[in-house]
Amino acid sequence: MLHSTLQRKEGGDLHMEQVSLEEIAQQYGTPVFVYSEAAIRSAYEAFDASLSMHPHNICYAVKANSNLSILQLLAEMGSGFDIVSGGELARVLRAGGDPSRVVFSGVGKQDWEIDLALEHEIGCFNVESASELDRIARVADVTGNVAPISIRVNPDVDPKTHPYISTGLKENKFGVSTDEAFDLYKKAAVTPSLRIVGIDCHIGSQITELTPFLDALTRVLALADKLADRAIEVDHIDLGGGIGVQYKDETPIDVGEFASAIGQAMSGRPQSLVFEPGRMIVANAGILLTRVNTLKSNEGKNFAVVDAAMNDLIRPALYSAWQDVVAVAETNAQAKTWDIVGPVCETGDFLAKDRHLAINEDDLVAVLSAGAYGFVMSSNYNSRPRAAEVMVSGDEHRVIRRRESIDDLFALESIRE
Repeated sequence: MLHSTLQRKEGGDLHMEQVSLEEIAQQYGTPVFVYSEAAIRSAYEAFDASLSMHPHNICYAVKANSNLSILQLLAEMGSGFDIVSGGELARVLRAGGDPSRVVFSGVGKQDWEIDLALEHEIGCFNVESASELDRIARVADVTGNVAPISIRVNPDVDPKTHPYISTGLKENKFGVSTDEAFDLYKKAAVTPSLRIVGIDCHIGSQITELTPFLDALTRVLALADKLADRAIEVDHIDLGGGIGVQYKDETPIDVGEFASAIGQAMSGRPQSLVFEPGRMIVANAGILLTRVNTLKSNEGKNFAVVDAAMNDLIRPALYSAWQDVVAVAETNAQAKTWDIVGPVCETGDFLAKDRHLAINEDDLVAVLSAGAYGFVMSSNYNSRPRAAEVMVSGDEHRVIRRRESIDDLFALESIRE
């Protein structure tokens, strides 16, 4: 299943846009993450256009892929940003993002992060608990600021996704119940250092059904009406992100159908909409390019040991995520069923299992749909330098993060002299 930015040219070699992946590997080495600028642009513009019937703010979820060049590209297209840390705010600012279009999510905001966000006058804090509401109010009061806030409501809606990326059930750590949210809004309304601007919810990630979004919106709008009865008005409704993408045989939600259904539910209401897409913007814009180091068989089980590993792409090991793997060049090798594994000293170090591929040692393979939660979740486990990142635009390509060196591994450490 090749994505629209990938194609095989004459001779069988795989290209991203107009650039040969073999050329990328030769110039930058492997493993390397490669992203298509055209795919990022297309995904963002399609979602933005689908929402044109209602005032809205798209706040790209920085946690999906936080590379500065990608953030800069999205900022130039008019995107806002959803952040979950002070470090992500710093990245957005460095990339030229507009802080007034930043929403700050996350359950554990620290004082310094709140202070930094207030200093730069972000658009909204998405408040996750009574304790956090008090913390934001205190920091804002001490610094002489008024913090714009929304309460993150946990609507107890099942998004029907992997339990690790489900966030809208009552047993999840995120948000508060609608009853508690109502009480917190009443408290915020009489707190001088707080200014109510919205209601927030986010029910999970990789959601492929429309119904959970509509159920969540119904419950959020009911809260908005209850608040209005108490003369507490909100300016926006934040529905979070979570729209799934195709990794294997999923059928993603049609963004036009999604926007139409949401627009109908919001018909006649004065609030603008906020969305926090991440995966749907960047997942299928990126691949992980890796080279086969060793082919081996253990009593009928075939292993292709590549130079990428779980420290580069942890999704398969972390929650059994499935991502397609394709050979970059067509060969005359006999096709076999392979487990694609890395050199990290863990049995859980695999990128894919039971894949039918015709490959030889030293061949390149591409792990598809690696633009979201790929590099951002990578580590230096086994003292492995992290991969480079490359952006492709038409027939051009450039490094947007250099490969780490061995010296980089211990640049921040010290030993006794």
